[in-house]
Order: sequence, then structure tokens, then C-alpha cells
Amino acid sequence: MNIKNSNILVTGGAGFIGSHLTDRLVAEGAHRIVVVDDLSLGREENLSAARAAMSGLEFIPMDLADDTALIRLRGLGKFDFCFHLAVIPLPASLVQPKWVMDRNVMMTSTIMELAREGGIQRTVVFSSSEVYGTARSVPMPEEHPLEAETPYAASKVASDSLVVAYHRTFGVDVVLQRPFNNFGPRQNSRAYAGIIPIVIERARGGLPIEIHGDGLQTRDFIYVEDTVRAAVALAQRPELIGEVFNVARGQETTILELVQTLLRIMGKDAVGVIHAAPRPGDVRRHLAGVDKAHKAFGFTPSTGLQEGLERTVAWYLGQS
Repeated sequence: MNIKNSNILVTGGAGFIGSHLTDRLVAEGAHRIVVVDDLSLGREENLSAARAAMSGLEFIPMDLADDTALIRLRGLGKFDFCFHLAVIPLPASLVQPKWVMDRNVMMTSTIMELAREGGIQRTVVFSSSEVYGTARSVPMPEEHPLEAETPYAASKVASDSLVVAYHRTFGVDVVLQRPFNNFGPRQNSRAYAGIIPIVIERARGGLPIEIHGDGLQTRDFIYVEDTVRAAVALAQRPELIGEVFNVARGQETTILELVQTLLRIMGKDAVGVIHAAPRPGDVRRHLAGVDKAHKAFGFTPSTGLQEGLERTVAWYLGQS
């Protein structure tokens, strides 16, 4: 199994992580790359670098939860790999829970059906650390109980279960990657934005930073390029079929520490911090167990939090 000269499908490929992954697949020498994305959060301009490096890169606007999606995908030919990242994010599930649950599961079922029919040889499915809920113990291994605290997390638990079921019932070749909190350039700064782009945008405008709760809740942040590198490595290891891997730095940071670090990098220490009511379903503590990924395919993140945040801030400040 080799990315070089292969045919690859990337769902959600115009999004934050998906576009970085597409860049990496181009650099790895893929023969054909088809990106599908409904552009609800993704942007075609995120693919600019990949298109400049690979003139034949194909982008197809598509809603994978639509009844016609499977028919359209069948018409694209067969793929050696699929990287499935298409998802409706967590904040949306606090407003439209049923819609998020239905769509996330339906998008995954579309890809699993295509794989069952032989349209995909191997699928790397992007799960989420949110499936674990708040840590019962740390570090959190892949065997940690799945205790979803939001409808989004529940949709990812259901999707993961569906993927495992297709593997066990039909022999579909899948591997599950559970990234913890990703950050980096191109992270969505519009609706349903993550905390890092929100802090950068507010600090740039001299506005106070709003933190939900006391700010002592922790996350395990990982730079997007490390997550992408892990996905490419997982795809090319046939012996890992059916396995689940946490992908993280294995270090926890409080939200308050994160905000203070960003403000220091930006020279905006004078910007105030205000505390709002805790967000529903907000997990209290996350610290990933990373031994399994390290032992199985030698994964070690190469970008520290400070370095990654400096790169991220520089990218956002460079945007008009």
C-alpha cells in the first residue's frame, strides 16, 4: 500500500485538516486526487496550493448525506485510498442536534457502502477525541470508555461503530484515527470557529477574550501537519486494518493557558479575559494516551505547542 501513484478520494478535503492532507498527498506523489466537499465550512481557496502543484486535482461539490451521493461516487471510478474527514462540527450540534447526528452518520455510511462495493481499497476514517467524553483517567488510551457528552460526540461514536461493523461484517479495510484538538493555518474562523482563530481575531481587534467556564478545562492540542503525517502513515500500513489510534501530543493545556500564550505571541497581553457560562457538554479534561500510535507506526509529533501557535498566528495575521 503506497500513496505514490495511487488514486485517492478525500472527503471534506476543502476544509481545515482536509486541505492540509491534500497538500501532503500531492507531495507524496499521488496519481489522482478527488476532493469532495459541500463547502459548508470548507473553502475552495484552501486547495490553491494543491492545485498549483497538481493541475489535475479534481474538486467536486457534493453532500455525502444526499441520497444521490453514492451513485455519483460510483461514477468516479475506483480508489486505492479514501480519507474520510467530512463532518458537521460540534458547535452546530448544540443548535441543530438531530440534523448533525443524522448527517454525520449518513456521510459515513455512504463511504462505507462504497468501500463494501469495492470502490475503495482502504479507508482512513477521522474520528474525534470527543467520543471519550471527560477523562475518567489520564492518559486516555484507545480503550477508554466512549461517553459522548454532546450530540456531535454521539454522532462520532455512532459513525465509529458503523465503521467497525462494516469491517467485521463485510471485511472492509478501514483504520480509525482519533485526532485530539487540531490547530494551525486555515482553521475555520467563521461560523462554528474553534477557540484559536476566535482568540486571534478578537485580540487583533483589541476585543476581550471570552472563555466559557473557569478556563481550567484541558485539551491535548496537536498541530495539523502532524495529524496529516499520521494519517498518511496509517494508510500505508496494511497490518493495522481495523485498528483505532489516538493522534495527539500527549500533553494537556488549559484553555486559560492557551489564551495567555496566544496573547503573548501577539503582543496583546493587555487584552482582557472575561468568563462566560460553561458551554453545554464541554469536556473537563483531555490528555491522550499516545503509546499505541508510537509503537505501531513510530508516530511522534514534531511541532511543539509554542512553535505551532507562532506559525498559526503568523498565518492569520497575514490574511487580509
